[in-house]
Amino acid sequence: MPKIYLVRHGESVWNVEKKVAGFTDVPLTEKGHKQAVDLAKNIKDLLDKAKVNDGDAGDFHDFRIDEILYSPLARASETAKEIAEYTGIPSRCEPRLAEQNFGKYEGSDRSSANKEFFLAKTQFINHYGNGETMLHLCQRVFNLLDELRSEEIRSNKNYLLVSHGGIARMIHAYFNDMTNEEFAAFKIANCEIKEYDFLQS
Repeated sequence: MPKIYLVRHGESVWNVEKKVAGFTDVPLTEKGHKQAVDLAKNIKDLLDKAKVNDGDAGDFHDFRIDEILYSPLARASETAKEIAEYTGIPSRCEPRLAEQNFGKYEGSDRSSANKEFFLAKTQFINHYGNGETMLHLCQRVFNLLDELRSEEIRSNKNYLLVSHGGIARMIHAYFNDMTNEEFAAFKIANCEIKEYDFLQS
């Protein structure tokens, strides 16, 4: 069965500064670039192992990536380009993978002390002033996944999606039943890779 692989971008400047980085275009740090390069090497290693071992790359069974889709925001696109250049996998920008627009909270403190922001995130029709609601985010991400599901089944393509923490949470919810608390608590590390297949959904 075709698979979706998901990666969160490398460390960004606002990750370090603990600021809310939604739709704001924030670059990678030097560490973030190194994480992206290391991830690219890891993916190439998994691809090579899968070829040698009849498709078995350890934890990632039948590991194969036919195309990379990435968010247009620099922190994700730079990560994706490192992977594409090192592995030779074709890539293209997919605007629906951009992070959620947090409106008036963009650039604000994202520490646990910022109770107002974390409360606002639990209100799924909140526009954060001039941003994007969680329900609208869900609509665009789920629409994309539905399209990829149809394409994967038809053409047997595996995709790598390079995106953001909020998008990763939404993708995980597409494939898994979650409580509101589990949804809010879901996290993915910088340059962590996760695997999903449509038998789960």
